Amino acid sequence: MIYILSSIFILLVLSAFFSGSETALTAASRPLMHQLEQTGNKRAALVNRLRKHNDKLIGAILLGNNLVNILASSLATSLLITFYGEAGVAYATIAMTLLILMFAEVMPKTYAIRNADRMALIIAPLVSFFVHVLSPVTATVSLLVRGIFAVFSIRLRRSDGLMPMAEELRGAIDLHKGESGAISDERAMLRSVLDLAEVQVGEIMIHRKNLVTIDADQPAEAILDQVLDSPYTRIPLWQGEPDNIVGVLHAKALFREMQGRGQYQGRGQDLDGLDFIALAAKPWFVPETTALLEQLHAFRRRHEHISLVVDEYGSLMGIVTLEDILEEIVGDISDEHDIEVSGVHRQSDGTYLIQGDVTIRDLNRQFEWRLPDEEAATVAGLVLHESRRIPDVGQTFMFHGFRFEIMQRKRHQIISIRITPPQNTEGSADS
Repeated sequence: MIYILSSIFILLVLSAFFSGSETALTAASRPLMHQLEQTGNKRAALVNRLRKHNDKLIGAILLGNNLVNILASSLATSLLITFYGEAGVAYATIAMTLLILMFAEVMPKTYAIRNADRMALIIAPLVSFFVHVLSPVTATVSLLVRGIFAVFSIRLRRSDGLMPMAEELRGAIDLHKGESGAISDERAMLRSVLDLAEVQVGEIMIHRKNLVTIDADQPAEAILDQVLDSPYTRIPLWQGEPDNIVGVLHAKALFREMQGRGQYQGRGQDLDGLDFIALAAKPWFVPETTALLEQLHAFRRRHEHISLVVDEYGSLMGIVTLEDILEEIVGDISDEHDIEVSGVHRQSDGTYLIQGDVTIRDLNRQFEWRLPDEEAATVAGLVLHESRRIPDVGQTFMFHGFRFEIMQRKRHQIISIRITPPQNTEGSADS
């Protein structure tokens, strides 16, 4: 009896080991284990190797766990039958169920889930030994299982049941807790990095109506005055018509040429010899459907900072700069020469007075809203798309839980809109 009781105790300890190991190795932080492996931690490298062959790991743990549980239950049954006859089967079932549930399942898994990283590093060598010893059996079982699935025409793929890595990262970002400004900004930046491959340059470009361009056919002095008065260092040049961009003039290239000619000391001198088109860089045109990630790589590869965006017909739509893409990640970047644009004003009643050309992505990033940006890039475009009309001033709409009130319109263009977020929306709106 002492031998049997000692054997049952040892088997319960092994069962607790297998249960806790399964929880610890599956719950351990992948980024942490990867980082520890990079710093030379051999146990972390062993954890990563075990999880790389997850099917073998789970198979060995399940095999070992079931083996010791069944053996412990069998020993307990034989012992209690000796004392209580047929009733010993029921007593053994109840006793072993409670023992296995408490000491071999709940307790080790509770401890493992709370100390997953530390426990995974401790148990990795021993688990690796069991995986190696039991590998012939687990391989045979796996082969039989696949054969049974094949009989029923069920095909197993490694990707079955797994979410795309990008979606997994988005979920991890949303779980990044905290409402402080710093944490909110971190969430916004991480989401924006993942969106670079999905957002097109046409959604963030500076529209042609807001461009600062210069007519290259003007007198040289007039061109120089416009360059000096502009807040930008790179300015598109056009000839004949504004859509005919012939180059992008960099202010530094112009000043360097003037210095070389001895004309650096100001205006009023003879500038007619300056060939502004020759000084300008060749225009670089990109389609509006180019993804931001692709455009960012292109900027780095070409060592350029500005490109002109065209539609499918080759018409100029606007420009996109390296700074525009960086602002999609880190938010607005302003310097001492930027022109401040008042786009969003929070009102005392919890509503927001927003200009129509403010982008939906900026609003979603700043306030963590969930307004859709697939069909329209700006808030005015969203209202036009959802309402299917050109609204009048004072007209209100309810879209996606938000209330939109048209505050100002100039001809067919929506100038400003009052937006009421869902938590402040009351009643219904006109349509």
